[in-house]
This record gives sequence, C-alpha cells and structure tokens, in this order.
Amino acid sequence: MVKHTMQDRQFPELRTNRLILRKLNESDSEDILFLRSNDKVNKYIARPRTKNREEALEFIFKTEQLFYSNKMLYWSITLKKYPEMIGTICLWNFSKDGKFAEIGYELKPSFQNMGFMSEAMKCVMVFGFDQLQLNAIEAYTHRENQASKKLLNRFGFIKDVHRLDKGNLDNIILVSKNPNQQE
Repeated sequence: MVKHTMQDRQFPELRTNRLILRKLNESDSEDILFLRSNDKVNKYIARPRTKNREEALEFIFKTEQLFYSNKMLYWSITLKKYPEMIGTICLWNFSKDGKFAEIGYELKPSFQNMGFMSEAMKCVMVFGFDQLQLNAIEAYTHRENQASKKLLNRFGFIKDVHRLDKGNLDNIILVSKNPNQQE
C-alpha cells in the first residue's frame, strides 16, 4: 500500500462499508451552514456560528486552502447510498513535525446514534496512523459532552490530565497513541 503524505496534492477519499469520506465542495454549502449553525450540533462547541451560505462557502474555500498548505484534511461524510453530506470529520492542527494532529467531527442530529461517526472515526484514525504515520491524535471535547467522550474512549483516547485547553477551560484534551508504534 502506498503511504499518503500531507505533501500529496490529491485529496484522499476514504471508504468504509457504508460511508464515503470525500473532499468538501461548493454543493455542500447548505449542509455546512446547517452543521455550523444548528443549536444541537453546536451545543458543546465554542465557535462563531455560520450565518449564511456565503460564510459556508468561505469556510469550504478555507478548508481547501488549509489542505493545500498541509494544515488540514477535512472530509465530508456521505452515505454510499445517499449522496447528501451527513457530517464532517477532520484532521487538523498538525504539529510542526507532522507527528501529531487533532481530530474534529460533527454529525447531523438525524444521523446520530447509528454508528456512522464510529465508522468514520475508525477510518480516519487508521489513515492518520498508517498513512500519515502520526504518533498520536488528540481531541478537544467539552467535559459535559458524554456522547463525544464515549466515542473517543471507544477508540483508545485517554484524558491528558496535564494539559488544559487555554482557549476553552470547559474542554478536556484526550489523546490516542498510534498502536503500531512501540513506546
């Protein structure tokens, strides 16, 4: 299998049994607007809400620019049998040496609790550890977001008690180390 690097210019499309994880495109703007403005999706996320389609398009353009500058991989999650975007998942905030990245994700409420994010998370983590050769992936989640903490624990994320999210003290930081690397 050919290893993917952040220097590769072709966006890596990933597939699971039920999902396609693909690059965001302009046709995703209404879904991005929904995900970045919906109260339920954003309950535990401290970020400015997206207000209109133009802001959603700006966000899509920004993710593309960050990909080409080796700073982010931002996937649109779609069902193989349903082409509309149901959520997103990303690796971003890469360390300077490219050995650590942060994972982020969101899913439309009507698709939650069906195992879709678990499937996407597994795929992206395998990609991060096997293809990008990351040493660890970290996640920042709100201390009261039980669903997110449960998902992260399922994938070996452990709370880093020595670190604080200085930008949001309500968050906790969890880390999953590459299982293919020895201590």
